[in-house]
Amino acid sequence: MLFASCVSAAAQDYTAREKLRAHSNEFRKEVIRVADGVYVAVGYSASNVILIQGDTGSIIVDTATDPVAARAIRSALSDLLRTPVRAIIYTHSHPDHTGGARVFAGTDRPEILSHQRLVEAVPDIGRAGRDGGDQFGMALPESMYINAGVQMEVGRVTPPTREGYLPPTRTFSGDQLLLTIAGVRLQILYTPGETADAISVWLPEKRVLMPGDGFLRAFPNISPIRGARPRSPEDWIASLEKMIGLGPEFVVPSHTRPVLGGQAARAALTAYRDGIKSILDQTIQGMKQGERPDELVVHVKLPADLAENPYLQEFYGGVEWTVRGIYADRVGWFDGNATTLFPLPAKDRAAKLIGLIGGPDQVLARGREALAAREFKWAAELADYVLANDSANISAKRIKGQALIELGERQINAIARNYYLSSAMYLLRDLPPQ
Repeated sequence: MLFASCVSAAAQDYTAREKLRAHSNEFRKEVIRVADGVYVAVGYSASNVILIQGDTGSIIVDTATDPVAARAIRSALSDLLRTPVRAIIYTHSHPDHTGGARVFAGTDRPEILSHQRLVEAVPDIGRAGRDGGDQFGMALPESMYINAGVQMEVGRVTPPTREGYLPPTRTFSGDQLLLTIAGVRLQILYTPGETADAISVWLPEKRVLMPGDGFLRAFPNISPIRGARPRSPEDWIASLEKMIGLGPEFVVPSHTRPVLGGQAARAALTAYRDGIKSILDQTIQGMKQGERPDELVVHVKLPADLAENPYLQEFYGGVEWTVRGIYADRVGWFDGNATTLFPLPAKDRAAKLIGLIGGPDQVLARGREALAAREFKWAAELADYVLANDSANISAKRIKGQALIELGERQINAIARNYYLSSAMYLLRDLPPQ
């Protein structure tokens, strides 16, 4: 109740949030016919499931998050699913794409295909306690939740599970694999981007491209906040070049809805490539001029035409996060300022700043003033100074919690929104009523 009561209502500040809310339309449940013999089930799971009908059975590309979602999708596909299932293809190793394989396999014993790097993939480690749940809003109350950027929800209804996963039975290690399954000619291309094991599935006769997470209706998550390493923008750009060169008529991503029509498909893929390349080029140019991350993020932006592109809205990944990730990946943690070589411990710095401001009460007073002035980032930072040496301070928790809620409610980025609001919830949930 305390958490919910902290939300203010200044409608003019919530344009970004309402764009995110409208984006949920991408995840409405529907089985969409893409082309003759190709269908995609959208909105039934955190990721899409693609069905390719063959002469003697079916091929499944990605398998949903878990058996519960997979059963719902199998039911929705109904008679479209021609038995037996001859093959299952994993576009990459993320659990939301591989968790329902047992349901689609049933007793058919299909071949399960992936790139060899999927088998070699190791889970992210060293996340400093960040398991991804907060960025997906898994613990948020329904009233505070909108979506997860490129999916409606992850783990909120059905807890994450690996019960439905089946290991690959056939892998390849090169740039492509050509094969025919159930009378369908396929070209499987190695297209790293979201992951190092990512592949795309190309149906040359139908001009249908299935890029996995290499293309989405949202700015790509090149630098995740959940504690994973940055993804390579150069690899992602090269993979998109490969996709554009195919000249697809239909693009069926594993999140969000398909792009239908050759002109629309080329325009969407080209904008996606150009958007990533622009941020990479601007960041590297600024780095060459000696700019530090805090300086870079002030001016490195998408060009005006790309900033308005529907496939580059920051519902999932973020331009600022991408800039910081590129910097850290290329030159490391040190920003070139000698002062930061051996910085003061956070507690010591906070204590000295509090002393300069006039003590904890004055800091908290300035925090309340910042809230009133809608300087929410500054309010949260001021509260952090107090909490650094007094982690139980109720007033500081209230100020920070309120500031994080206000920041979250103004976000177009679902990941940022969910993380802000989850963090606020943890701060406020055990506090006594005011």
